[in-house]
Amino acid sequence: MGWFVGEGHVVPLLLGFVLAEAAVLLLLRRRSGRGLPPLDIALLLAPGACLMLALWAALARAWWGWIALALAASLVTHLFDLRRRWRGSGR
Repeated sequence: MGWFVGEGHVVPLLLGFVLAEAAVLLLLRRRSGRGLPPLDIALLLAPGACLMLALWAALARAWWGWIALALAASLVTHLFDLRRRWRGSGR
């Protein structure tokens, strides 16, 4: 089991779970009309997915630029999500 995690093979599985979670949330919203809007779902899940991509790249010993890019994408999506939530909480 150590090789599965240590060599990064677990990351695509986890990313699949994130995509499945997004699909379920979107489907529930479509069927019930309740729940988070699609952009909110994307902004909720994107930072974590980007961090998982950074982990995957690091475990695969990828070029440092790919790791930095994934980390920067995580920060940008997190800050965008935070900004939207902050503006929405003042209503």
